[in-house]
Amino acid sequence: MSEKKLSANEYIKIDSNYLRGTIAEGLADLSTGSMVEDDQQLLKFHGTYQQDDRDIRAGRRKHKLEKAFSFMIRIRVPGGVATPHQWLETDRLATQFANGTIKLTTRQAFQFHGIIKTNLKRTIAEINQAAMDTIAACGDVNRNVMCNPNPYLSEIHAQALKAAQDISAHLTPQTRAYHEIWLDGEKIESSEEEVEPIYGKTYLPRKFKITIAVPPSNDVDIYANCLSFIAIVEDGKLVGYNVAVGGGMGSTHGNEATYPRIADVIGFCTPEQVVDVAEKVVLVQRDFGDRTDRKHSRFKYTVDDHGPDWILAKLNEYLGYELGPVRDFKFEDNGDRYGWVEDANGNSHLTLFIAGGRVLDTPTYPMRTGLREIAKIHDGDFRLTANQNLIIANVSPEKRPEIEKLLEQYGIKDSHLQSALRLSSLACVALPTCALALAEAERFLPTVLTDLEESLEENGLRHDAITIRMTGCPNGCARPFISEIGFVGRGPDHYNLYLGGGHAGQRLSKLYRENIASSQIKPLLAPIFSHYAKERNDGERFGDFCIRAGYVVATVQGPDFLKNIKPEAFTSNN
Repeated sequence: MSEKKLSANEYIKIDSNYLRGTIAEGLADLSTGSMVEDDQQLLKFHGTYQQDDRDIRAGRRKHKLEKAFSFMIRIRVPGGVATPHQWLETDRLATQFANGTIKLTTRQAFQFHGIIKTNLKRTIAEINQAAMDTIAACGDVNRNVMCNPNPYLSEIHAQALKAAQDISAHLTPQTRAYHEIWLDGEKIESSEEEVEPIYGKTYLPRKFKITIAVPPSNDVDIYANCLSFIAIVEDGKLVGYNVAVGGGMGSTHGNEATYPRIADVIGFCTPEQVVDVAEKVVLVQRDFGDRTDRKHSRFKYTVDDHGPDWILAKLNEYLGYELGPVRDFKFEDNGDRYGWVEDANGNSHLTLFIAGGRVLDTPTYPMRTGLREIAKIHDGDFRLTANQNLIIANVSPEKRPEIEKLLEQYGIKDSHLQSALRLSSLACVALPTCALALAEAERFLPTVLTDLEESLEENGLRHDAITIRMTGCPNGCARPFISEIGFVGRGPDHYNLYLGGGHAGQRLSKLYRENIASSQIKPLLAPIFSHYAKERNDGERFGDFCIRAGYVVATVQGPDFLKNIKPEAFTSNN
């Protein structure tokens, strides 16, 4: 029996000469604003995606014009920590080359949108001059390593952050292509073939995502990632990490072989072993992941196909030693802690709410200008959260009065005085730039939240945190399948509605209504909010209530996630 044919992207990687392709030649071609298709795939490894403005696509087509091509650039920020200088440089580049906004992503990275091809190389070069980079921010490699930005456990956070940065550095591709193309690095002529010591010539079957969490906060959503490390703290000391594998959000509408999956916790490692464990898990996926079907190539399917026990045995084999037994831990939520907090060292940390992660100025809210002015005097750091928010961290007692004055001047001081639902919301970029978006997300979720806040107010739930997330397609970049309320785009103005996810991100939600119009959102959810307010148990979370009350059933791993069960007993609107 002949072997299955590899997916098309595998051949692109094989023929790319370690991610070079014809990118350099394409950048020099001024006859078009786009790149050839194969190079578009390779550009992802370098941290950029080709996009076009879909709002004006039809008009340009009517006038026989090329699409309004531009590029999104993603800046890796391991652990989400940036210096004030890096913030200022990011702000400058957003004005000089992008669309005037900074996007804080759900993976603790910066994104620029609207960069034209002729500015692409210069932008990436200047990002590197600010001691940041874009390599491996996208593509079939390990992506930006996330870390809990927990400011009130500063010593533990410092150790977890170092682990995230060490993992990121160790798993960064070694190809010289990035330096040659973007930084004018010297092309080294050698008779010996270039080597990628970890990834090999074809890198990974698909993208790979790693996080580090410090309980009781699961703000990085460890269950939604390929590999996660859960810090175990005993007597105030970090003794090691539980290891979780096989999480992932993406699925495809109408394809039951694709589905979200939450990670399995399979063992424990010491702090000294964490980089080695990360490498060996990546090697297991490199060697056993599916390279024939890209819809089945994420690590979650490798774990499902072979089973967590097999993965653990193979991992132990690659390590040459065995992981220890899983240690006890408990997550309480996956949100951010807003407002000022102080750590044991006397420094202060302020978590700001950034709607949709979009840092911009409006006539009534000059947030981006205010943050720029704060960065000019701040002597601590900035921390990006996995919930698209921002922490002005390590504010010294001497600087706090100055920073508080600027927060007041630019109207930022009360950014977090919102409903608990809004503070617990996430949305992906979606339209107009994402090529995969089927519906709105970032631009539409604020309207949905305003509508739902009316029902929450009526039922006395304004201050009850309920996680709510919206994505424009089922790839799940804002992790909607583990939120208590999730919206996933099906088409223009239509969404699948999911309920019952775990408040701490520990349980998948369940499909409640399929392909609903946006006008149905409030009529569907309002009676459930009313029922929740009247009949919930003490301390019962909304997702748990939705299961107990029969709106949805607790889901299981695997394809059954997509088999909708629609109990009608408690709904007043079908």
